[in-house]
Amino acid sequence: MNASYWHRGGDEPLLGLTIPEQFWQVVGQFPEQEAVVSIHQNRRLTYKELGAAIDRLAKGLIAFGYRRGDRIGIWSTNNIEWLVLQMATARIGIILVTINPAYRKKELAYALQRSELQGLFVIPKFRTSDYLAMLVDLVPELRNRCSEGLANDQFPCLRHVVLYDPSDPDRSFRPYPGLTVWDDLTLKAADVSLAKLDEVTRSLDRDDPINIQYTSGTTGFPKAVLLSHHNLLNNAWFGARAMHLTNHDRLCVPVPFYHCFGMVLSNLLCLSVGATVVLPAEYFDPCATLEAIAGERCTAIHGVPTMFIAELEHPRFHEFNLTSLRTGIMAGATCPPSLMSRVIKDMHCPEILIGYGETEASPLTHLTSRDDSFQARVETVGRNLPHQEVKIVDTTSTETVPMNKPGEICFRGYHVMKGYYKDPEATREAIDENGWLHSGDLGVMDQEGYVRITGRLKEMIVRAGENIYPREVEDFLFTHPKVAEVAVFGLPDEYYGEVVMSWVKLHAGQTATAEEIREFCKGEIAHFKIPKFVWFVDEFPMTVTGKVQKFRMREITLEKMAEQPN
Repeated sequence: MNASYWHRGGDEPLLGLTIPEQFWQVVGQFPEQEAVVSIHQNRRLTYKELGAAIDRLAKGLIAFGYRRGDRIGIWSTNNIEWLVLQMATARIGIILVTINPAYRKKELAYALQRSELQGLFVIPKFRTSDYLAMLVDLVPELRNRCSEGLANDQFPCLRHVVLYDPSDPDRSFRPYPGLTVWDDLTLKAADVSLAKLDEVTRSLDRDDPINIQYTSGTTGFPKAVLLSHHNLLNNAWFGARAMHLTNHDRLCVPVPFYHCFGMVLSNLLCLSVGATVVLPAEYFDPCATLEAIAGERCTAIHGVPTMFIAELEHPRFHEFNLTSLRTGIMAGATCPPSLMSRVIKDMHCPEILIGYGETEASPLTHLTSRDDSFQARVETVGRNLPHQEVKIVDTTSTETVPMNKPGEICFRGYHVMKGYYKDPEATREAIDENGWLHSGDLGVMDQEGYVRITGRLKEMIVRAGENIYPREVEDFLFTHPKVAEVAVFGLPDEYYGEVVMSWVKLHAGQTATAEEIREFCKGEIAHFKIPKFVWFVDEFPMTVTGKVQKFRMREITLEKMAEQPN
């Protein structure tokens, strides 16, 4: 069969367990193994200690009236408490809603309303984000004592806002009388027996929704993706198997927890096999990451390409012994061959894997293998994980295209989301009547099932009838010796319809001109793919997870062009 379709079975069956069932098996196997090390908090917990902390919080939530199917959000940077809440909500079937710590007041209000949050865990502040001040503006009732829970017309479901400070061991600090604090919950845990907690866990079903993730919003307003125990646990489990991760491994996690990469492919991935989660800092810091790898002898490292670039180009890079590294996942954006070579050689990470997926797919759909060639690891995203189907379809007819022909990538399997929370119309647009999730990404599949990403369906540039895939142009520009990072997108043009625009970040100490970049392209790529405009920038607008926001680049470019005289 020559159609672009690939199904992978597996030597191992899917896990038919809930997240807490799998976790407590691991606790039983490795009680004294370190489960989490938070360097910035100077705290370490074994699996036995982490399990006890999870149970205390889970019992406190039950005592406060939370039940299976309720929704609790967390608005915070990375810390141990985040991980404890992740597993405590799973223990009793509460849906954890992860909120981007970069959100401001308007975006928070949207998340609170969209997910109908009943509880919210929050840290006081981070950098210029005063979370508490924003919350009090939105929910002024926090200024008053609310013994029966909050009552706000704008957020009618919200009952509690739980404040905790990861850097302060005193968890009873209450700056506003309407706030709940972490200690309120853990003190109430004594009112609920372990037998009652276990009874709640036994009542859960693996297909219960357990998480709402907001899409990154690189191309529009975020949607609330509803995911189950079955979605997340199996995605984490087979990700760990692909990495050959065991209880002997220690994973350095500089990616944010609020995103699937951190929550599922870092936290849950480790906790499903007994590995150790190592937190270098509450936010990405290249130096802290390098220190954590060296100091904790980490065997694995996750990140997006921009994170690896920042680590490799840090002025103190050569001070750190990184020889303990073996594997990891790089995902979220293009990995140029030069970057892969440096990660393998300079970071001593020979088994680094390239991952691909999306939030709606739990998130991992494709991953390279440590046995793949170097070429496969830089030119493709590998093959789909076990027990998943993938096909490439024509963007107009939606018919499956032949092998090696570009089209839209579609997924089907255990990993496909339950849908967008209370948004059946958007769900129907994303998942067709046969259960295929349409990714919006463009790609090509070869005869062995390897997929090469060519771009986003919405990012495809159409210049005078010619289709231009930004990824292709970006890959070529990456070969210029002065170019460190690049992003290509389309700009409207009265004559051609669209023309090519490129934002370029140069390596430190380098200078170049737009004409130099265009000359580099001439004769190497088709003339219509050569960028008409080249801007040199120091940074790109990005999501917290490191995804380039091309829609913002386009907006910024058009605004600046409009300001310039003709």
